[in-house]
Amino acid sequence: MDSDLFSAAVVLLLVVDPFGNVPLVVATLHGVAPERHRRIVVRECLFAYAILLLFMLGGKAFLALLNLTETSLSIAGGIVLFLIALRMVFPRAEGIFGQPAGEEPMLVPLAIPAIAGPSALATVMLLASRDPSRLPTWIAALTIAMAITTVVLAFSDRMEGMLGPRAVIAVERLMGLVLTAVAVQMFLSGVKAFVLELST
Repeated sequence: MDSDLFSAAVVLLLVVDPFGNVPLVVATLHGVAPERHRRIVVRECLFAYAILLLFMLGGKAFLALLNLTETSLSIAGGIVLFLIALRMVFPRAEGIFGQPAGEEPMLVPLAIPAIAGPSALATVMLLASRDPSRLPTWIAALTIAMAITTVVLAFSDRMEGMLGPRAVIAVERLMGLVLTAVAVQMFLSGVKAFVLELST
């Protein structure tokens, strides 16, 4: 596998955070007929994939429309990812976005913001704007990350039952630590590019 494809897929997988979303999926689908769970998860993951793909393909035009540079996006993306990573390492008890009990979710809260959240949207835009010539690679990386996410979330009930809530939290915190390093590197790359722009 191409090293860029592998690294991009890992970053996207960390940002989407399927293991961290396991408790959210279980809580959101509580009261919904069990035979509907996997269909709902697959549908919501397809929605999230379409949204992320749209932002990846239109990211450059979106940046131009807002008059934003790749450097500013890199710095902002690093900060956002860092904050998300901190929340993964030090989780907070939060509600389920006001989802009525027993009602099937539609886009919210699973597709948005759980899977296709602000950090994921910023990351796909950053990938596409950094090297547009490698867009097929970034699309493949997104496809791999979303395929793994779909499998993990489709078996969220069994996973939480087998591993237990503590193990799920431990995996999420481990992913948070890795994502922290990725966020710092993204921020430093943006700062480096900004300093080089000032010196020229």
